[in-house]
Amino acid sequence: MKKTIIVMPVANEEATMGKVLEEILQLPYDNLYIYIVMDSYSTDRTREIVEEYEQQTDKVKLIFYAESYGVISCYLEGFRHALKDGAERIIEMDGGGSHLPEEIPLFIERLERGYDCVWGSRFIKGGGIENQPLYRRFLSSAGTVLANAVLGTKLKDMTSGFEGFQRYVLEGMCLDRFLSTGHMYQTEMRYYCRRYRTVEVPIHYIGSNSSLRLKSVTEALRLLFRLKENERNVLTCLIGDMRNAE
Repeated sequence: MKKTIIVMPVANEEATMGKVLEEILQLPYDNLYIYIVMDSYSTDRTREIVEEYEQQTDKVKLIFYAESYGVISCYLEGFRHALKDGAERIIEMDGGGSHLPEEIPLFIERLERGYDCVWGSRFIKGGGIENQPLYRRFLSSAGTVLANAVLGTKLKDMTSGFEGFQRYVLEGMCLDRFLSTGHMYQTEMRYYCRRYRTVEVPIHYIGSNSSLRLKSVTEALRLLFRLKENERNVLTCLIGDMRNAE
């Protein structure tokens, strides 16, 4: 298997961090690594737990991102480290137990079959949501319908944070030019990747007690109508780099 790195932002995951790491490390892949990205927002023993695993195995790496401005910036910083360290495939997932390590093979198998991007979907056959209030389910499904209508995409789930990429997909993006710093990021990524060969795989999302602020919803709606104009900014990195090298 080609080198695959899981990028996993975490914060205050003391209760579940060890279990998640153990379950991933037990998967039957010799070339699978876990990059944990965290910042000073985490105040419990999460960092100590990750550092203990880091000392025990080279499969776990802690990235402390002091300049973080939220979970999305941690995802993007993790991508940069994974690309720098030679990852040929990169999987993004939540570190708090919302995404199931046992479903990682679904992503690896599709990437090995040649898909460019693999999206986790709660709304296709075999997928599902547990322990999440009805209004959050409605916002996720309604957000998908609205995003598809505005952006011309046709996915069943436009807001899931469990996804996988071939290296060249992320290499072709200016990661510092994404508009989203919150919930809209997943939709933004799917929109920019729509011309690649993509596939959705069923996932089971386990909800948490976190709340969703009205400000986050209104911000997502505002950004939705700016993605088309921002696409060129995100997808012109390689062109700019080649011009600068000449």
